[in-house]
Amino acid sequence: MTSWLRTYDSACLCLLLCCLVVAFSGESFSAGDSVCRSPGITSCTDCLSRGPQCAWCFEEGFLDGAGLSQRCDLPVNLLRRGCALEFMEQSEVKVEVNATISSTQVSPRDISITLRPGSAASFIVSVKQLERYPVDLYYLVDVSASMQENLDQLKTVGVALSLRMTEHSSDLWLGFGSFVDKPVSPYINVHPSKIHNPCSDFEIRCRPAHGFHHVLSMTSNMSEFTRVIKRQRISGNMDTPEGGLDAMLQAAVCQRAVGWRPEAKRLLLLMTDQPSHLALDSRLAGIVVPHDGLCHLEDNVYKGSTRMDHPSLGQLSDKLLENHIYSIFAVEKQQYQWYEELIHLLPGSYLGKLGLFQAPNLIDLVVDAYKRLLSEVVVSVSVEDKAVSRYWVSVTPLCPDGSTAAEHSCTGVQPDQTVYFNITIGQHSCPDDGKDEDVTVMVRPVGYNESTVVRIRSKCQCTCGPAGQCRDANASPCKQTQNGNNQEERPNYGMMKDSDSNKNCKADGSDVVCSGRGVCECGKCVCEQSRLGAVYGKYCELDDFSCPYEGGLLCGSRGVCVLGECVCEDGWTGDSCNCPVSTATCQSSNGLLCSGRGKCVCGKCVCDDPQHSGDFCERCPACQSTCQSYWTCVGCHLSHGLTQEEAGQCNHTCAPLVGYMDDMSGQAGETWIHCMYISNDSCRNSYRFQTSSKSGQAQLLISTRPDCVSSSLRLVRTFLSVCALTVLCGLVVVAVSRLLLQKRRWSPGGTVEDAGYHCTGKDLSYIPTTNEKTVTYRRDHPPDHPVEMHIQVPKMPLGDPWQ
Repeated sequence: MTSWLRTYDSACLCLLLCCLVVAFSGESFSAGDSVCRSPGITSCTDCLSRGPQCAWCFEEGFLDGAGLSQRCDLPVNLLRRGCALEFMEQSEVKVEVNATISSTQVSPRDISITLRPGSAASFIVSVKQLERYPVDLYYLVDVSASMQENLDQLKTVGVALSLRMTEHSSDLWLGFGSFVDKPVSPYINVHPSKIHNPCSDFEIRCRPAHGFHHVLSMTSNMSEFTRVIKRQRISGNMDTPEGGLDAMLQAAVCQRAVGWRPEAKRLLLLMTDQPSHLALDSRLAGIVVPHDGLCHLEDNVYKGSTRMDHPSLGQLSDKLLENHIYSIFAVEKQQYQWYEELIHLLPGSYLGKLGLFQAPNLIDLVVDAYKRLLSEVVVSVSVEDKAVSRYWVSVTPLCPDGSTAAEHSCTGVQPDQTVYFNITIGQHSCPDDGKDEDVTVMVRPVGYNESTVVRIRSKCQCTCGPAGQCRDANASPCKQTQNGNNQEERPNYGMMKDSDSNKNCKADGSDVVCSGRGVCECGKCVCEQSRLGAVYGKYCELDDFSCPYEGGLLCGSRGVCVLGECVCEDGWTGDSCNCPVSTATCQSSNGLLCSGRGKCVCGKCVCDDPQHSGDFCERCPACQSTCQSYWTCVGCHLSHGLTQEEAGQCNHTCAPLVGYMDDMSGQAGETWIHCMYISNDSCRNSYRFQTSSKSGQAQLLISTRPDCVSSSLRLVRTFLSVCALTVLCGLVVVAVSRLLLQKRRWSPGGTVEDAGYHCTGKDLSYIPTTNEKTVTYRRDHPPDHPVEMHIQVPKMPLGDPWQ
């Protein structure tokens, strides 16, 4: 590391670069073995290209006899298999910051990153807007004949604009340049009389057509600016579009001629009433050479106009960003739509629509554009063209109001506010030759004269320690020199039991070559590849799949098989890695381990007493029916008066912990068992008590108040309550029955429903509606003339009140 690299102990860097920690290189290893392990991996480079989480073990003798693909795995798995960390080649991602370069607006200015394919790194770039900037404003004006009146309006702009900009800028400088179009056919009339004076037909003296003419360098002398404007004359051309974009590029890249100040905000104002030519339009004039993006001014006149094509929008955008220039388009409303689509491709651009090119309108346009462009902070990230396809970039801005903008910009930024950009750069792949490469990435805040340079060191090859031996050569185990040349000897696959080479491939006391799981090549076992896993060892006697299975998975998929035993991941143990180390699964609701009645074994509670059961030893049906087992203890304490002084007399018959309480209601809970001590001698000797095995020890609480009187009162209250409830229920039944009976007897009109009324003696249908009675009155005198009277008494309707 060079001397200019510092540690991150300064307060400023801690604030701005707190996110320099690698964002993606530390991905979780939970992706699984399938990410790194593949039979097709035969080298360290192949292994690391699988992803940033993979590592290659270059330790000599690691899994001796196994295939090369077994050297590629997750670092944690290689470590369990016996590969030390110093023998692992891993994807290393570094972010280093140059803290020596001072900055007032953009920080940091220089960053170095080390990446591998599949990895990525993140860093923070801060952009601070200052209170007042010096401003350079360059007027680039279309001087074709249609702009004559608009050109006259510029004569009074200089002084008025300078006074107006004093509210926003500490120092305003102005410059001026003009353009028309490329001075070649068919853009202009090439008749000799028209070349030097395009307006000869109108008896007006015009200046010749030109691609770009730099007239006035940046100056703070407003009188000089006004004098130069007054001397300008119009020109003319043939077609409608003008060469505005061609002139803009020259004004941007010819910094020395234009006089752009390094510390100033740079504004390039294009004034025109027509659209502009684009790239490839010059083919009409036979110009096919692409623009080189360089300055071609000679005597302040653009000499490359007739040799090179118009620049592309992408090329113009890059040059504006590279030279920290904001672009402002002042166009008439007829051309507004054409330029509206254009500015979306030019970062840091502003479009103003003017009905008339009058001085007040131009001043308002410049001021509004300056305020708008300054309040929006945008960054542009560009990768070298040679490597742009191998890298990806992500930008997330954090605005002063705390919001995260969707685009690469924040709006409404005020002076002295800072915008932070979280930038992530990742690498897809290596160059075609597979070698390491250095790539430069530029982070440019649009319109700022400061930028951040990111230097990427892409590591595509493995170093494999100081010796540089990666153990990934696919060579035969033995070679011999014949005729001065190294030639590979053909391996012997036969079962030559008596040959010396085969004897070296047999374990002591065994007649089987390479344990029957490999072949002997030049006295060394080359183990076969199994679909179950790796076979390795000097005699192919070892493998990584002869371990206990749990749930159909080797080592329960929570460890690796090493020498026939499971090496479990952190947090697991057991022969098949099936037992969690944590006892959280044995924690009962009361916070005790197995309710204080057992031990946690392999993540499950094993109760100390067979009477207890349940997942947390919380149930004990037999315990709740053994209250009488404590009667002897309770009786002993009662006989000694329930005093602490005499409690020691009962230690031989009682639980270790015995206490006395006046009120037993306060000890209600799942862990306490409620019991009653009843004496046959006297009602006064009945007492309540409670038992518990909390914390693994038996506890006993005895009430100091007899429970007989309270029990009698409860019985009386219970008896009276039952009687009252019985009477109440009877009254309710009688009332409901009577209501139902009346409802069935009476119809809605108030008459008796014959069909619903049943008589026990006679049927109501035979009851006459009237009663006929014959009453005979006899008189004694004269006896031979009796008197008879017939009386009909109507039947009173059933239900009518008696009157």
